[in-house]
Amino acid sequence: MVLDATLTLAWYFDDEASSAVDSVLSDVVRHGAFVPPLWRLEVANGFQSAIRRKRIDQRYRDDSLAELRLLPIEIDSECDTRVWSSALPLADRFGLSVYDACYLELAQRRDLPLGTLDARLRSAGAALGLRTPPDATE
Repeated sequence: MVLDATLTLAWYFDDEASSAVDSVLSDVVRHGAFVPPLWRLEVANGFQSAIRRKRIDQRYRDDSLAELRLLPIEIDSECDTRVWSSALPLADRFGLSVYDACYLELAQRRDLPLGTLDARLRSAGAALGLRTPPDATE
């Protein structure tokens, strides 16, 4: 599976949790996931935003990041070299940010399910015939 930051962060916030989100976490634990290099930046930024909004404290952020480091999540090093040639055209085609298009490009290139809670990104993935966890937005 290709895992994006929206789904990753949902594991750590009770108001975003669901059985579907937990199921994806179980799948990642068992089978692993691929992410573009920007995933770490987006996850870290999500936690920082949560600290600023007083949803979490620094200890919770640090503990959560320590947990994430233990998961079998692999950074795909090719994403960076494909931004201008593959991701940017996908961003244009589907009206996505280039960041989101990197997840889409990675899932398309590796022919993997696209794990995201972002409706626009899910729609783009469906248009490309990509699989997504069927109930990830429940």
